[in-house]
Amino acid sequence: MAAILPYRPPTNGTASSSNGLDRKTSLSSFPASRTSSNQSIGNGTGRMPSRAAARRNGSNSSTQSVPTPASNTEPASNFISRSTRKLKPQYPADSTERHVEYILVATFDIDRGPIMEHQYPGAISGDEGMLAELMLPDQAHVRNQDWTIFFLHKDTGDEEAEAQAKRLRRERRKKAKEDAEADNVEGGNPDGVPDEEEEADEEEEEDQEGGEGPPLIYVLNLVNTKQDSSVKRGAVVIFQDDRHHTITNDPKPLLLLALEEYFKSPYPETLAMLYDAVNAMDLSLLPRLSTLERYILQASDTKDMFIEKFDQMIQQRMASEAGLDNPTSPDSPPKNGIEPPRQGRYALPRDTHEYETRVVYNGIPIPIKIPTAASFETVGDFSCIKLIQAFSAPHTTSPQPFALHPHLTTSGAYTHPIIVLVNAMLTQKRVIFLGHNRPSGEVAEAVLAACTLVSGGVLRGFTRHAFPYTDLSKIDDLLKVPGFVAGVTNPTFANHPEWWDLLCDIPTGRMKISNRIEQAYVTDGFVYFQQQNPAYAPNNSGVGGGAQPVNGNNDPTGDHAFMDDIIRSIASRHGESVIRSKWRDYITKFTRIAAAFEESVYGASALYIGAQEADAGAYGVSGHGYVWPDETSRGRELGANVWRIEGWRNTRSYYSFIQDLAALWGRLPIRKLDLGHQLDRLRQLKLSHDDSGHIFLAMRDAVRTYEEVCQLLTVTPENHAGLFYLSLGLFHPDGAVRWGTVELLERVKEHEAGRHFWSQLGRFAKCAYVRIKREGGGQMVMREEEGVGVQEEWEGRPRTGTGGGGGEGEGKGKGVLGGSGWMERGRGGG
Repeated sequence: MAAILPYRPPTNGTASSSNGLDRKTSLSSFPASRTSSNQSIGNGTGRMPSRAAARRNGSNSSTQSVPTPASNTEPASNFISRSTRKLKPQYPADSTERHVEYILVATFDIDRGPIMEHQYPGAISGDEGMLAELMLPDQAHVRNQDWTIFFLHKDTGDEEAEAQAKRLRRERRKKAKEDAEADNVEGGNPDGVPDEEEEADEEEEEDQEGGEGPPLIYVLNLVNTKQDSSVKRGAVVIFQDDRHHTITNDPKPLLLLALEEYFKSPYPETLAMLYDAVNAMDLSLLPRLSTLERYILQASDTKDMFIEKFDQMIQQRMASEAGLDNPTSPDSPPKNGIEPPRQGRYALPRDTHEYETRVVYNGIPIPIKIPTAASFETVGDFSCIKLIQAFSAPHTTSPQPFALHPHLTTSGAYTHPIIVLVNAMLTQKRVIFLGHNRPSGEVAEAVLAACTLVSGGVLRGFTRHAFPYTDLSKIDDLLKVPGFVAGVTNPTFANHPEWWDLLCDIPTGRMKISNRIEQAYVTDGFVYFQQQNPAYAPNNSGVGGGAQPVNGNNDPTGDHAFMDDIIRSIASRHGESVIRSKWRDYITKFTRIAAAFEESVYGASALYIGAQEADAGAYGVSGHGYVWPDETSRGRELGANVWRIEGWRNTRSYYSFIQDLAALWGRLPIRKLDLGHQLDRLRQLKLSHDDSGHIFLAMRDAVRTYEEVCQLLTVTPENHAGLFYLSLGLFHPDGAVRWGTVELLERVKEHEAGRHFWSQLGRFAKCAYVRIKREGGGQMVMREEEGVGVQEEWEGRPRTGTGGGGGEGEGKGKGVLGGSGWMERGRGGG
């Protein structure tokens, strides 16, 4: 028994009629050999979007202009702590999208083999025999119960027609809006969709882009073995649940109940009862978050992050039920940011990372949890910690050397197995997870966990070519897919190294690089880097120079230190979210280093959009990209990663990432200042007072609106010290910088997400904030009444160290800002 829906971001109820049951969905277990949205990416001939295209995307997705430096005399009370746009649900109650599209039942007949017995609400076109075989994994008869997950690919024809219809609707809306502006008439929308919904639609459609083709069908498969002595066959009944949102807790109780009910009454009406119950699940109070808000929530462990949005959704629902047009304004939040949990029908969630709802099946309420902000490549319920432990323990107790390959063994023959796995998937190698005599659900979880690790919530393109479970009968089709990752239980795969590049044996916890793997060819980028940096360039085996094998403290890639930190976190019983957050940082760092490598070797990088704008110095500071403490560290780390970067540059995930960056660039409110680069300068470099002061004042001038604070919070995650480095501006020897830092922190403090970052700031910084605000507030009012701004006064007077942090008198001597805070030399150090 099964339920099917394409994996796609939630819609706002404007889905076309093509989602109905008036047509059959053509499905296949393997992707099409070529689609219009994935042009020859497998062999590296894909087309990268130009910077001009990125600007066009930006002009269509946001009407907000690029901020310009403004006077710092604007009172912080004018800051709007909440988004002014009316919240929309991720899954509106009137949406035509279904949580489940199909429910299937297959059985195994000893004479006829796997057969499809029931399909509800209609038949699915395609190879039914193929579906039945996937639903009955190998050796399922030796276990009473088994779970698998597999993916199906839709026919591209219907999806292309639907995409064309969406493009035509956007063009009509744009033209109507331009005509309305020309005629000074409001609301020229032929589809009758408000501007807010238009913006949400465009943002949602951009989330679906990335060169990946039509949406996938995600199938959760329950296998139950029932021996029936009255007939000459053994029966296996399967529930198949496919959904466009990921259920984070275990949905197995629902399927088990439905399975038992089907055994009692094996008729389509039983399937209809499950189908109706799941599709009746109410998710209309789950708020839709913006891209920046999703990043903040994913990187935070705070359980009440964005609780105000859930409260606002409840207010809007209650106002709608009461017949009111104007619910409580989002600009007037209750005291302390949130209201107490509501009594009765609606209640605020205990953890905003998950939305709790329920499915009432056969009179039994079954709790279900839906992630508020699911990351890329996250499907199903699995454990990344379990995958890491499975392959780390044997390597720790009895390390075995790998055969050297430049793309995979970036730290030499004793590279950590998990790093070898991540490198293999980054460089689009063929990866097999083998679980002989293990449940098929175990190998499926390993495949899904590997996709999540290498994605880090940043990259995509892995699950589309992943096969959580497959069998020997589909090897011919599997070998046609470049860079696949598959889970199998048949030990025959281990005896055919020509079928895979990396074999991950789950029972033994060992990995093996195939002796038939394609060798890495010398690229132009490698040659250019070798010419520019001969001291740091590795040899053709990926070792030597900056990438020589780890010996003592020599770890140029930082991979060994990173894996040691991961293992310590697991041993300290840190949760799954902490481990995934660390991997997100690791993949983000890799992409930033890759951008720096491309700029160094090729002169420009498609991985960084807006370099010219950031280098123009609009806010008094310039620069972009990753920051190293010195040139030596930069050369060593680039040299250690050169093979891995060059291997990644011709993969699907690379080109999808470029398209995702172009879409994100169009939605960024701050484009003339690289916030991440400036914060890295505060973290990594020893800056003079003037240089650090310019950074603090630039951030004060750039970060003013709700969306701009969101962008700032995305580069100050909790696991990177949060607001600590920003708070160092409170101890700057110049009073104008201290007051500018107070203004910036006050905007963060009033922000509905920033208040959580503020609460985690140390008491020492908070005391300095209160003291500066108390001592400088009165003087600020006097200067404003006289028409003199703090910035003007700062630029026209000598640099003195009066006030908090600077001490009395002039700050003589050179002051530097390092990772540990301010260090004063000479008199005046506070």
